[in-house]
Amino acid sequence: MNPCADARAAELRALLQHHAHRYYVLDAPEIPDAEYDRLFAELQALEAAHPELRAPDSPTQRVIGQVLDGLAPVRHALPMLSIRTETDTTASGAQAFDMRVRRELGLGDDAPPVAYCAELKFDGLAINLRFEDGVLVQASTRGDGHTGEDVTHNVRAIGQVPLRLFGDAPPVLEIRGEVYMRRDDFERLNERQREKGARTFINPRNTAAGAIRQLDSAGMADKRLSFFAYGVGEVRGWTTQPGTHSGTLDAIAAFGVPVCAERARVQGAAGLVAFHERIGAARDALPFDIDGVVYKVDAIELQQRLGFVTREPRWAVAHKYPAQEQTTRLEAIEVQVGRTGKLTPVARLAPVFVGGTTVSNATLHNLFELRRKGVRAGDEVIVRRAGDVIPEIVGRIPAPRAHYVPNFRMPPACPVCGSAVLRERGSVEHRCSGGLFCAAQRKQAILHFAGRRAMDIEGLGEKLVDQLVDGAVVQGLPDLYELDAQRLAALERMGEKSAANLVAMLARSKSTTLARFLYALGIRHVGEATARDLARHFGRMQLVMDAGAEELQQVPDVGPVVAQSIAGFFAQRHNRDVVQQLVDAGVHWEEGDGAGAAAAAPSGVLPLSGRTLVLTGTLPTLTRDAAKALIEAAGGKVAGSVSKKTDAVIAGADAGSKLDKARALGITVLDEEGLRGLLGDGGATAQAGTGPA
Repeated sequence: MNPCADARAAELRALLQHHAHRYYVLDAPEIPDAEYDRLFAELQALEAAHPELRAPDSPTQRVIGQVLDGLAPVRHALPMLSIRTETDTTASGAQAFDMRVRRELGLGDDAPPVAYCAELKFDGLAINLRFEDGVLVQASTRGDGHTGEDVTHNVRAIGQVPLRLFGDAPPVLEIRGEVYMRRDDFERLNERQREKGARTFINPRNTAAGAIRQLDSAGMADKRLSFFAYGVGEVRGWTTQPGTHSGTLDAIAAFGVPVCAERARVQGAAGLVAFHERIGAARDALPFDIDGVVYKVDAIELQQRLGFVTREPRWAVAHKYPAQEQTTRLEAIEVQVGRTGKLTPVARLAPVFVGGTTVSNATLHNLFELRRKGVRAGDEVIVRRAGDVIPEIVGRIPAPRAHYVPNFRMPPACPVCGSAVLRERGSVEHRCSGGLFCAAQRKQAILHFAGRRAMDIEGLGEKLVDQLVDGAVVQGLPDLYELDAQRLAALERMGEKSAANLVAMLARSKSTTLARFLYALGIRHVGEATARDLARHFGRMQLVMDAGAEELQQVPDVGPVVAQSIAGFFAQRHNRDVVQQLVDAGVHWEEGDGAGAAAAAPSGVLPLSGRTLVLTGTLPTLTRDAAKALIEAAGGKVAGSVSKKTDAVIAGADAGSKLDKARALGITVLDEEGLRGLLGDGGATAQAGTGPA
C-alpha cells in the first residue's frame, strides 16, 4: 500500500464527509459544488489507482444503479413496534395521554408534571440504520415489526444518511428514523414527469416508500429523498448514553445524523397541548408533510417502568391532525393562462375545508394528466392540499355518472387574447402563441425585456411593473418608451429622482445589439446563446423574422423545436407589429450582412472560435458581462472554472484561486490588454459601444 495515497484518501474521505454533512444535514455549505466535485473526483481517481483503499464508508461507495433479485429479510435485534394513535385532534387528546401516564406511574394530583419529549410525526417510511464501529453496514424497513427488508442499496444513496458517524461511536448503534420526501422535491419530480408525459406520483409518502423498496437503485438520485432520526434500536457499548430521550436525540445529531429541530422538552399536559397547537399553526409552513406529533416520556427509566401493552409502548403516543385530503364535487373545468403563456386546466370545486383552508380551485396541470385521472365535470373527487403547494385533484371517487359528460378539450384559441393555442411535438403543454400581445403574459414579457441580459433597464422591477400594468399605464412593450418622469413620480414609492433615473435608463436602452434585442423579445426556447447565433447567422432583424423553420435550422444548435418556436412567434402579425412599434419608439442596433459575420475575420473563422477562456478578478474597464459578451461574439466560450481544457485565463485585480490553479497547470494568463489582443480591432470596437456586429 502506498502510504502517501493512503493518507490522502483518508483525508479526502474526512473532508467529503464533513462537507456532505454541512450540505445535506445542516444546509450550510462551506464550499461551492464545483470544489466538492473536484475533491470527489480526486478520491475516485485514487481509489481507481489503488483499489485496496476503497472503504465501505467512502463517499464514492454510495451505490447508484445496483440491482437486486429481491429484498432480503432482516430480523430486527429489537422489534420496531408501532405507537398508539390518538385520533382526537383536540387538546383533550394530549390531556388524555398525560392522564394515562400519570395513572400508570401512580402519580397523585399533587405530584410534579411529567417531562415529555414532543416531536413531529413524519409522513414517510420507518427505517432502521445499523452502524458497527461507526460505519453503516445495513438499512432495513420496519416490515411487520420483527422482520423487515434489507434496503441498504437504496438508503446509501440518500445524501443525508452518513456512511460513517462522527466522533467516538459505540461498537453497535442502531438509529431509527423516517425516510421522507420534501414537498419541493416532490413537486419537481412530478413536474419532470409531466414534461415527459409520464405518470405522476400521488403523494410524497408513497413516492418515498416506493423508491426505498425498489430492487434497482438507479432512480434514487432523481427521487431526492431525505431522512430524520427519532430514536435508537439495538445499542452495545455506549457507555455515555444519555438517560433521556431528548438527550439521546442530541447525541444522535452530534454523530452527524439529521434530527429535526422542531422538537421540544415540555412539562405535563399543558406543555403537550401548547406544542400540538404551535406545530398545527406552523404545519403548512413546514417543507415536508406531517400527519401529527409524537409525545414520549422523556426519562428512559420511566419508559422502562411503563413498559409495553401488546405491540405498543405505554410511554408514547401519536397525536394526529385533521386530514389534508378531502372529497368534494368538481363543478367545472376552466382554462387559466399563465405568465409564460402556458394553459392550465383548473378545477372549480364545491368549497371544501382541507389543509387548514377552504379550497374552491385546484390545478389539473395539463390535458394529459387530466385524462389520466379520468375526471369530468360533476364527478366526486379527492382534493389534496399540503403546505403552500397549490391544491390539486388526486383522482375521482369511482361511481357511475348520471348522464354522459364529454371529455374536456383544450380551446384552439387563447381565452385571453384569441391567439392560436399550440402544443409542441412531444410536449404535454399547450401554450398561447400571443407572446408580447397577450395580456396574461404582459408582466412577464416586460420583466424579461427589462432584464440585465436583455435590454438592461435598471429600476424596472416587479413591483413597479405591477403598478404600470395594473393601472393600465403600460399595455405593451412600446408603451415603456412613452413614460415620462412626471407620470412615473406620481406612482406609489416612486420619487422624482427614481423616476428621472428610470427615464434615463429607458433612453439608454434604446441603443442595443441585435442579439440582446432578440433575446429580450422572450421567444420561447431562445436564450442568450441562441439569440447570439441568430444575430451572427442572419445579421438583420428582417431576415430573422422572414426565415422559415428549415432555414432557421441552418443556424448552429437550432433544432426543429426551436426553429418552429421562432417561426411561429413571427408568424403572429401582432408580434411583428410590436417589433415595428419598438423601432418606431427609437430602439435601434447596427445590422450586419448575415452569415457574413464569420467572414469578417480574415480567415473566415472568428478569432476565438473553439477556444475556452476563464474570467477572474476585476478588469480595468470591462465588466464581467461585457468581457463575456466580447469573447462569445468572437466565437469563444467562457467557462466558470479552470481545467486542463482552458486555453487562457483573463485575470484582473483581486484574482483568486482560479489564477493560482491556472499557474499550477501552466495555462496562459492574460490581462485586459491581452484579451483585446486576442479579440483584435473587432473587440475594441464592440466594447466602445458602436453596436452589434
